[in-house]
Amino acid sequence: LAETHGWQEKLANGWQLNGIASLLGGFPFTPQIGSNWSGDGDIRNPDRPSVSPAFSAPRLLRMPNAWFNPNAFVLPTPGTYGNLGRGTLTGPGLTETDIAFMKNTHLTERFNMQFRAEFFNIPNHPNLGTPNPIVFSGSAFSPTAGLITSTATTSRQIQFGLKLVF
Repeated sequence: LAETHGWQEKLANGWQLNGIASLLGGFPFTPQIGSNWSGDGDIRNPDRPSVSPAFSAPRLLRMPNAWFNPNAFVLPTPGTYGNLGRGTLTGPGLTETDIAFMKNTHLTERFNMQFRAEFFNIPNHPNLGTPNPIVFSGSAFSPTAGLITSTATTSRQIQFGLKLVF
């Protein structure tokens, strides 16, 4: 390449590219009964249902409107605890890629300028929140069991910045 001088040198030099990728598996969560079915009065530790012995389909459906199949669970006998363990299901994972372009330009002996272009969640991947863990509403299935109503991260965001350093 030929040597560059003046404004061409200032335009061609000083570029920097940064990136970060976050790939996380889902957090464990526990399906719950929407009331104190065991009758122990402990509202800090919600009661868990029992695993249905007759259910053979996949428990995890992995869809925003039905992350898990509530038919995989049954209510235990009133006054007893369910046999489902804690943290037995896994929630949605998280995938995010962020990229930043920076251009540092030396203007004079005392002045430097930095231009930044930052792109967060560049593929605009929807990172789903935790599903509603309440399986039963009273003695019937809850209509919102397994429903995901939020996202864990924002959608794609872009920001630009210009900084003068002196």
